[in-house]
Amino acid sequence: MKPTPKNKIRQKSRAFGMRAESLAALLLICKGYRILARNYLHGGGEIDLIVQRGRIIAFVEVKARPTQGAALIAIDDRKLERIAKAARSWVNRSREPQNLVLRFDAVLVAPGTFPRHMPNIAELPDIY
Repeated sequence: MKPTPKNKIRQKSRAFGMRAESLAALLLICKGYRILARNYLHGGGEIDLIVQRGRIIAFVEVKARPTQGAALIAIDDRKLERIAKAARSWVNRSREPQNLVLRFDAVLVAPGTFPRHMPNIAELPDIY
């Protein structure tokens, strides 16, 4: 069966997104974060990366678009709510989240630019 043009576009987009997540993980590791989870899917939402540095746990959305501005715009309220649902699930399943600072970060990836880490990009609803 011959791949359709639409399938080829999907495959390219998926590969671009996977490379973006790997770049984001590498950037965060270089900044001293430890990767706790990748593509955490639970509670009706997905978190691209869950990372920790010291007492900070960051739920990270990685967005890859043609420009970093377009990537930032793609993180809308609906996306934030889905991440918050998954974050609640992760917190409920983890061992000792009470003494940790939880936040929502983003890493914006665009061709020809260095990935941009944006800490604490939005308020997480009370998830304890």
